[in-house]
Amino acid sequence: MTALRTVTVDGSPVHVMESGTGPAVLMLHGSGPGTTGSGAWATTAQALGTSWHLVAPDQAGFGRTPIPAGSRGGLRLWTEQAAGLMDALGVEHYAVVGHSMGGAVALALAAARPQQVTRVVAVSTMGAPGAPLSAELDAVWAAPAGPVGARDMLSRLVLDQALVTESAVAARAAAMEAGAAAYASLFPPPRARWADDLTLSAQTLAGIRAPVLLVHGAEDRVTPLGTAALPLLEHLADVRLHVLGRCGHVPALEHPHDFRRLLSCFLGRERGQ
Repeated sequence: MTALRTVTVDGSPVHVMESGTGPAVLMLHGSGPGTTGSGAWATTAQALGTSWHLVAPDQAGFGRTPIPAGSRGGLRLWTEQAAGLMDALGVEHYAVVGHSMGGAVALALAAARPQQVTRVVAVSTMGAPGAPLSAELDAVWAAPAGPVGARDMLSRLVLDQALVTESAVAARAAAMEAGAAAYASLFPPPRARWADDLTLSAQTLAGIRAPVLLVHGAEDRVTPLGTAALPLLEHLADVRLHVLGRCGHVPALEHPHDFRRLLSCFLGRERGQ
């Protein structure tokens, strides 16, 4: 059973989708306008079933989670809020799955909370030292709210343009318009500085001791394989990379069955499966 609720973290509300029971998995969405925890992960959560306690928040500035007073957002806020959320839920140990921006947050969280984070799955991730802002990510962050912006953004995220359906465009346009006010403050131009904020130092990455699975699309133009994933292999102590051919920036949507199998297998190892 899936539940939506609001949890107070450091005095600020965080909107959360939760489902299942068992070992906890924190699921962190990416940074495109209109992105939410439930929008990014509901289909994956449903397919994984009820044997995991899945926690998918709207991160600050996205969906129904406001940016706390006095903050602008950024990697530090999102990392601290993720850690605080799991503390507030009373979860002592958990795996973290993060997509794009959420991957950088997942890696930062593993570095900050080595006793709590058991495994990391970083999908189409940001975070690699020196990774430049791609033209595609710049365009995604700049996409205006509404159907035109939604269609343009979705077309950049996926390789197979048949996935950019009218219903997908309409749903994303509505989500973009609903969250436009908060989102406007997150990535104003020049945007390279916000990509820099989402990179981790070589020292931080080297200190991560949790096993890490990188999942990446071979044709990802938003966070290209060569600059986003491959450099991480040099810095992480316990890492493996799975590359999906004919896949853009959203493996969970473009190759859902392969993605869920990878997720279930990797996460299942800590349960002795």
